[in-house]
Amino acid sequence: MTAARIIDEIRQLPASEKAQVLRFVRTLDEGRQLTGQELSNLAGKLPEEIDLTKVQALKYQILAGFYGSEENA
Repeated sequence: MTAARIIDEIRQLPASEKAQVLRFVRTLDEGRQLTGQELSNLAGKLPEEIDLTKVQALKYQILAGFYGSEENA
């Protein structure tokens, strides 16, 4: 089965099942290691951010993006 065929199949699903597919795809993306460019982009945002909560979130994203998520370890 090709990616194009899978995408076609997803398009034909009811909205509730499309939502399930979307949640699944997000978990795949969250667990992957980021590219060097993606990590650099995140690191570049750190000096500009003044909200400590957002700084912590960026640091978490950088660490998770560098090592991959714990779920995929």
